[in-house]
Amino acid sequence: MKRFARRLLLAIPVIGLLIVLAAAIGTFVPRPLFAPDRPHAAENTRRILVLSNPIHTDLVIPLDAETRASYSFLEASGIPVADPAAEWLVIGWGGRSFYLETPTWADLKPMPAFRALTIDSSVMHVDVAGGIDDTHPAVQAFDLDADQFQAMSDFIRASFVEVDNKVVPIPGAGYGVYDRFFEAHGSFNALVGCNTWTARALRAAGLRTGLWNPLPQLLALSLRIFN
Repeated sequence: MKRFARRLLLAIPVIGLLIVLAAAIGTFVPRPLFAPDRPHAAENTRRILVLSNPIHTDLVIPLDAETRASYSFLEASGIPVADPAAEWLVIGWGGRSFYLETPTWADLKPMPAFRALTIDSSVMHVDVAGGIDDTHPAVQAFDLDADQFQAMSDFIRASFVEVDNKVVPIPGAGYGVYDRFFEAHGSFNALVGCNTWTARALRAAGLRTGLWNPLPQLLALSLRIFN
């Protein structure tokens, strides 16, 4: 037992170094490796946002006539997409246990934290927002052309579980009046979590991220470097 404990202690600095190295490579090596060829700037663009907090990122889509129609499938679940006061649609993907049971840090419990560090099923979280200051430090803004935006929207829609062509809301799950949780595809863990999902959605839109960005800070840095 003492020999095992001694070996474990010796391994901790090595494991820590490997994690730091992986994070550095994941941040400073772009994905895709080479920038896509964009011969001219698109005339019509739509601005999207990435919202970050210390552990999580959300994608934010502007609500105009076209996007209200595209995301009208959420109305039946109580998301007021058509409400003129709703200016943005906020969408995120994450671990079921942690996401549902931890609306604030004060609500953190051991089991959801354990599942977030191991393997959990996933959910989508959808909310609406009024005005958002896109110059805030926790916000990054990107202008997408029509094809880029559609590709990102297709990725988002494919993340929802659908039954009979309808998304599946989770009964009684939400933080407030207008937000809802939905069943989602994929498994969640600390290495492939909410921020890697956001990165995949952005890459679907033609943006470049780091090779592996498990933390919001690393994703934000890679987005600044490569876009």
